[in-house]
Amino acid sequence: MKFNLLKRRKSQVLNYEGEKAIRLSPKMELYTAVVTAGLGNYNYSTEEDRLNRIKNLIPMVDPVFVAKLAVYARTKMYLRSIPLVLVTELAKIHNGDSLISKTIVKVIGRADEITELLACYVAMNKRSRYKKLNKLSKQIQKGLANSFNKFDEYQFAKYDRPAEITLRDALFLVRPKADSYKQQLLFNKIVDKQLNTPYTWEAELSELGQRPFSNQLERDAAFCEKWEELITSGKLGYMALLRNLRNILEIGVSSDSINTVGLRIRSENEVAKSKQLPFRFLSAYREIKKVKSEYSSFILDCLEDAATTSVSSLKGFDLNTKALIACDVSASMYAPLSKKSSIRYYDVGLLLGMLMSSKSKNVVTGIFGDKWKEIALPSSQILANTEYLNRIEGSVGYSTNGFKVLESLIKKGKVMDKIMLFTDAQMWDSTRSGKKFQDLWKTYKATMAPSARLYLFDLTGYGNAPLKIGGTDVFLIAGWSDKIFDVLNALEDGETSLSEIDCIEI
Repeated sequence: MKFNLLKRRKSQVLNYEGEKAIRLSPKMELYTAVVTAGLGNYNYSTEEDRLNRIKNLIPMVDPVFVAKLAVYARTKMYLRSIPLVLVTELAKIHNGDSLISKTIVKVIGRADEITELLACYVAMNKRSRYKKLNKLSKQIQKGLANSFNKFDEYQFAKYDRPAEITLRDALFLVRPKADSYKQQLLFNKIVDKQLNTPYTWEAELSELGQRPFSNQLERDAAFCEKWEELITSGKLGYMALLRNLRNILEIGVSSDSINTVGLRIRSENEVAKSKQLPFRFLSAYREIKKVKSEYSSFILDCLEDAATTSVSSLKGFDLNTKALIACDVSASMYAPLSKKSSIRYYDVGLLLGMLMSSKSKNVVTGIFGDKWKEIALPSSQILANTEYLNRIEGSVGYSTNGFKVLESLIKKGKVMDKIMLFTDAQMWDSTRSGKKFQDLWKTYKATMAPSARLYLFDLTGYGNAPLKIGGTDVFLIAGWSDKIFDVLNALEDGETSLSEIDCIEI
C-alpha cells in the first residue's frame, strides 16, 4: 500500500439539483465564493457553509493570490466583511514576510474596519473576549498599526462606537507608531476618549426629532427646511442621498432642491466616486415608484441616467456582433442577498443583464426557468426593463432549464457570437428528457456556430459549473458589481477571468 500519494479532488460532481456538473479549480472556486459572499443564507447552503468552504479552500491556493483576492473584493467588488475573513484565515497559514500586513492596509478602507478585523479574528479563532487577543498574529498587529495612520479625527470619531472591541482597545493592542506630532495628539485623544463629536446629517435630523412641535404641520415644515439645508449644503453623501430619496420627496422639498438632487444623482463624477453596487440604483428606483409626487418621474429618469453612467466604460458589442443575454429567474435565485436586503439574486441577474444589453447593439434578451422566453426591450431603460422582467418572471416557470436557451438557438438556426447567462449555474432538466447543457453546447458549436463564446456570470458561487470552464470559448465571471464587466473586457482582450486580480499590487 502506498501512503505518499497526491489526493486529487474529483472533477465530476453533482450540482444541488442532482445534475452532473464540473467542479471548479480551487482558485476559481475561491474567487467565485468570495465575490458572491453575502451576509445571509443561500438557497442551497447557509452562510456558515460558505465560510467553511472558503476556509478550506484558502490553503489550496497560492497565498499571494488570496491576498490579492482580498484587496480585489474590497476595492473592486466593494465587499467589507469577506476580505477580513480572507486576511484572518491567511494569517493562520502564512508567515515569514510582510504579505499579511501589506494586505491589511489595503483592505482597511474605513476606521471601523480596524475593530471589525479584530472582531473577525476573535470569531474565526473561536475566542470570546478581547482579553484573549494576546496571541494576535504579529503581521495582523503590524497591518492594523499601519492602518491607524490612514484616518483623521473625523473618521475615527464617526466610527468610535460602543462595542466589545473599541478603537481605544485596538490602539492599546496594536500600538501604532504616529507618523507626526499631530497624529500622536490624535492617538492621545482616542486613549483619553476626547475625540471631538463629529458632525453627521443623521445627528442633525435626530436632534430635530427630539424637539417639541405643536402639531404635525409644524414638524413637517421643520424637517422640510432641514432636508433642504442638507441638500443645498452638499452634506449628504451620494449613498445617503439614494437611501433618502423617498423621504425627501414625501416631505415636500422645493423644486430647486429637487433639481439639485437630480443633478447629483445623474452626475458622471458623483456616480464614479460613489462606487455604488448597481442594485443600489434599483432599490432606490423601487422606493420612488411607491411615492405619489409630481417629481417622481424626474427622479426616476435621473436614476436611469445614473445606472447608464455606471457602465459608461463598458465596451459592449456593436451591430456586427450578435449577443444573447439570458437571465435565470428560477426558484433557486429567489434568496435575498443578505438578511435585511429586499434585493434577490435574480434581481441582480436581471439588472446586470440589462446593463449589458444597454451596451449591445445587436442583442437578443430573455429570461429562463422551465422554458426560455425572448423579450424585445428598449436599450435606454435599464431599471424599467429590470422591473418589467421582474413582473413577468413567473411566465417561464421556476426550474433552471438553461439548456432551453441553447435548444432554442439550435431549433431556430440562430447563430450567435456571444451567449451570456446570468445565473446560479445549477442547471438541470426538469422535463427529464435527458438533454444536458454541456451536450447542447457541443452540438451548437459543431453544427452552427464554431466561433461562438459562452459566458457564465455566476451570481452565487456554489463551486461548480454545468460544463468545463476554459479554453477559448467558455468563461466564468462572478460577482454583483459592475466591475464584472472589466473582467469581460479582459476576456475580450485575450486575458483570463482572474487577470484583474492577478495584476493587483500588494
